[in-house]
This record gives sequence, structure tokens and C-alpha cells, in this order.
Amino acid sequence: MADDRDDDCEYRIKEGDNVVLRRGDIYKAVQIKTKKKVIFEKQWFFLDNAIGHLYSTTFEIASGGILQLQKPKDADSSADAKEAGTDNRNIVDDGKSQKLTRDDIETLKEQGLKGQEIIQQLIDNSSTFKDKTGYAQDKYIKKKKKKYENSVTILKPSCRILAMMYHGREPAKICHLRYDTLAQMLTLANIHAGSKILVFETCAGLVLGAIMERMGGYGSVIQMYPGGEPFRAGVESFGFPSHFHDTLHEFPICHVNSLLAGTLDTTAKDSNADSEQSSVAIVEKQCQPETEQHWSQKVQEVEMSSDANDQKKKKEKSKEVKAQERKAKQEEKQKKLAAAAALLEGRNADGLVIASRFLPCPVLMGLLKFLSPSRPFVVYCQYKEPLIECYTKLKERGGTVSLRLTDTWLRHYQVLPNRTHPVLLMSGGGGYLLSGTTVTMDHSRPQGSRLNEEPAPKRLKLTDTEG
Repeated sequence: MADDRDDDCEYRIKEGDNVVLRRGDIYKAVQIKTKKKVIFEKQWFFLDNAIGHLYSTTFEIASGGILQLQKPKDADSSADAKEAGTDNRNIVDDGKSQKLTRDDIETLKEQGLKGQEIIQQLIDNSSTFKDKTGYAQDKYIKKKKKKYENSVTILKPSCRILAMMYHGREPAKICHLRYDTLAQMLTLANIHAGSKILVFETCAGLVLGAIMERMGGYGSVIQMYPGGEPFRAGVESFGFPSHFHDTLHEFPICHVNSLLAGTLDTTAKDSNADSEQSSVAIVEKQCQPETEQHWSQKVQEVEMSSDANDQKKKKEKSKEVKAQERKAKQEEKQKKLAAAAALLEGRNADGLVIASRFLPCPVLMGLLKFLSPSRPFVVYCQYKEPLIECYTKLKERGGTVSLRLTDTWLRHYQVLPNRTHPVLLMSGGGGYLLSGTTVTMDHSRPQGSRLNEEPAPKRLKLTDTEG
């Protein structure tokens, strides 16, 4: 038993793991911490009892927010044994069919009755349940289970689960990127282990995390980011091991032109820190003569206000510590910038993925120069007009083949005996994708020279022959 537990250790929930909670079609990403209250779907509970169990385990929320393993349900429930009517034409929804009131249901909860027991009480006190058809009864039970069952399933984070979570809760954060569109992006960009991939995204780190998951910690990923620092909230939700982050590099998009021109300075120092140090030195020089002239007076003031001086020393020490931390962060940032620049200078990237809220055309034209020939690229946008502009510019510029502008269509189906049909509610659109492959451009001759060299075909003059 101990050997089996060691073998499936990676599949068991541990403290500090990033997990995803699921109830029905609703997801939430949290971190396992002991004695920490988690609020999910207007309910609070603790995740202490989940530690040590396998992922995808379903728990019931008991009183006091304690998680308990959900007992396996019987194959033949009491609801299946109920009589069913032939049709629902005589059932009138007047709100009087249920004898239990809301106060009665709250009383049952206080008595310790769980979700299935409350549902059974609702069925027994419904005057129209027996007259409903079997399909209507199943639909009624399913609706009540969604409302009263206090169960939660703990899942291991993955690209699909996190994409569904973001798309269901906050689609605007990921530019309304749907999980099937994300899967097509990974396929069209040929993401695999050992490759060098350029990523420019503003989807809360979801696309970046999906690429890192597909690569498995092998290769290198260079994130091109706008602004001061990259935003990677979605990457943290994946819970990658430390060696995955060693393959991740970052480079500000504002320095791309200087890198292409060869004028990028990766040894620049923090101008703010230098100015602070120079100002401190000037102040010290100005204060030196004053201290020499009024030394005795200063000594008396120090003796009288020693507490105030102690506070000043503490403030000075804190300023020095903050300055050192700022300097260390700046040096680390410059090291990361130099490492990313060294990877980009070769211009031999294996793929390019763009998914952002910014106009993709200037970003695409600038980053395509870092790709090797015969390498794929893919651009996602919620709207097709920006991608049409990219398509036209690439056709005029040349250097790319197999350009395709596509959109994805997804529809869920309910698969049940005698009730298989498309789900009525569906996603209106999953965005648009522009994909293609880079090729080497012939810069020896200007565009149009080949057309000027080749003479226009002449029309042959037909002559009448006497036969």
C-alpha cells in the first residue's frame, strides 16, 4: 500500500498545490492551504480534509465547512421507483404544488439533512411529481440537485479546465478565447517540447501557460509583454514545477525595434537609483561644514532627543534596505533582458503566437523577423477586421505562404436515451485565427523586376491558307 501511494503521489492533493474547484459547470482556481476559509458559490468551507486524496474526488460540505467524502449513490434511487405520467398537459404551474415552504427547507437544513434527503422531501411533498413524465421528473431532480446538493469536486489544473473556467467566469480577461480555439492555436503553431516559441498575449497568462504545459518544461518560451512588467496570473494557476519557469523568458515589446537595429543596451543602470545616490552625496557634502561649526550644539541635541534619532536611524536603514532591494530587482531585470535578447538575436525562433487586445498588425510585422524560415505563426483576435488587415499586409509584403483566416464553431449536444439533441444555449463565436508559414524572401531583386524582365505574351496572327 505504501508503494502504491508513492507511485500515485503526483496524482494526490498536497498542501500548497494549485487546484480547481468544480460544481456543475462552474469552476474556481484556489490554492490548498490549511485552516484557510474558501468561499465558492456562496458557501464557505476548509480544504484541510482534501489533502492526501486523489484528484477528481468529490466531497460533500458538512456543517462547520468540513469536507467529507461523498458516499457512492445507489443504482436504483427512490425517485426512479416513482410512478410517471403519460404527458404534462394537465399540470398547471400555479405555485401551489409544493407543500414545503422556504422556512421548512431551512429548518430541514438546520436539522442536518443533506442535499439528497432534502430533494427526497421535496419529491414527497410535491402533488404534481407523480403526474409528470419520466423525462420531466429527471429534469426536476436535476434542477433540485443543482440547487441543494452541497458537493464540490477538486480537479488538477489543465489547459482545458482553466480555459473553461476563464471563459465561463470572466471571458473579457482572455479576450473571449474559447478552449477549442486555444487548442487550434497550439496545433497550428506546432507547439512541442524542445522548441523556441515567441508569445505575445494579454489573456491573463492563459495562452502562455497552455504553451508551457504543451512543451513539458523543455525548450524556451519568450514572452513579449507590453507595459512595465508581464502579467501571468493564469500561469500561476497551472501550478508548474520550478524547472518549468527556468524555460520562461521575458522581453518588453517596446525594445523590439532597438534590438532589430542593434542599439539595445542591456547594461543600463537604474537612473532613479543613481539620482538618489547623487542627491544623498550632495546633501552629505553640504552638511559637513555645518556639523563642524556646531558640533557641541549637535551633541546636546542628540542627548536630549535620542529617541527621535533612533527613529531617524531606523528610517534611514529602511531606506537603505529598500534601495538595495530596488537595485537587486533592477539588476535581475537587466539579466533577464540580456538573456532574452541573446535568444532573440539569433532570429531562429520556431513559432509565434499572438493573442492580445491590441491591434495585431504592427506586432505581427515586427515579430515575424525573429522567426526562422519554414516556421508557423498564428494570430488570434476576437474580431476579423484586424486579421483581414494582417492578411492583406502579408500578401503585399511576401515572405509567408499558406495564409488562412478561419473561425471556429462549437456546439454542445445532450446525449441521453431518446433525448439526444443540440443544447439550446451555445457560444456565439470563438474568435478568428490567422495562420501561415514563413519562407525566405529574395532580397537580391526588387519586387516587380521579374515582371519587367519577362516580355508580355504576343498574340499570334492567323493567316488564311488555301488548301
